[in-house]
Amino acid sequence: MLPPMLIEPLITEHVTVAVTDLPERLQGTVVVQLSDFHFDGRSLALKVLQEAIARCNAIAPDLIVLTGDFITHEPQDIEGLVLYLKQLRSRTGVYAILGNHDHHHPQARSRVVAGLQSVGICPLWNEVAYPFGADFPLVGLADFYARAFAPEVVFQQLDEQVPRLVLSHNPDSVVMLQPYRADVVLSGHTHGGQVILPRWGPVPALLQTWGAVVPKWARPLVPFLKQDCDRLFRNWQWSAGLHQVGATQLYVNRGLGSYFPGRWRCPPELTVLRLVHAG
Repeated sequence: MLPPMLIEPLITEHVTVAVTDLPERLQGTVVVQLSDFHFDGRSLALKVLQEAIARCNAIAPDLIVLTGDFITHEPQDIEGLVLYLKQLRSRTGVYAILGNHDHHHPQARSRVVAGLQSVGICPLWNEVAYPFGADFPLVGLADFYARAFAPEVVFQQLDEQVPRLVLSHNPDSVVMLQPYRADVVLSGHTHGGQVILPRWGPVPALLQTWGAVVPKWARPLVPFLKQDCDRLFRNWQWSAGLHQVGATQLYVNRGLGSYFPGRWRCPPELTVLRLVHAG
């Protein structure tokens, strides 16, 4: 049996994002983002989840977005998670996208979608929603690892003159979004790297070049090198926080859940984004 994971206190990150052509009536709009729950009985501390929900509701945001990986392996785990997520409240509702773990099992996608919908959360899979109206749409993309990932199909539905908020679980997808207008992209997936070494940065970024030499017995001790882990993330320079990628502002949430052995100098995160008009 594995020993307990390292759990760090939840951090609320406050970020101001300037959006070109943001409608004046949406000046100061508050969006709260939560990501990467991995609700499986081990990877997410209930005290972290409950505190995140309580903080979110205390903020009374205009919109709540959930950016994927609700489960780790078992599709039925969504049924326990939504008992907590149904407590979330915002002025325009709660919207979600799926992560790679939410569709890796044959029944996972349909079961996760059904679980979210059962508590009033709106999942988006290559879809556009309008919680703020037609002049500032919300785009929810399919997971980058899914065959269904097709940003061209989604963005062609929108007027190029209209700004938009985009949800895409894997930050690597921003490379593929460069031909399109994607003013603000909110992602997760990386867990921030989970273990941050002073002056060196996220451990997975270091292992990206020499991870192949890590012996098999040691791989379960290193986040993102577990043999049953999905794929490594490529652009570790975007592992957390706000980044300018071309004309796109990318924000990467560190998530709430963790792989073994847990987090060190990389606390779980609730993100509060305040949207303002550029200029």
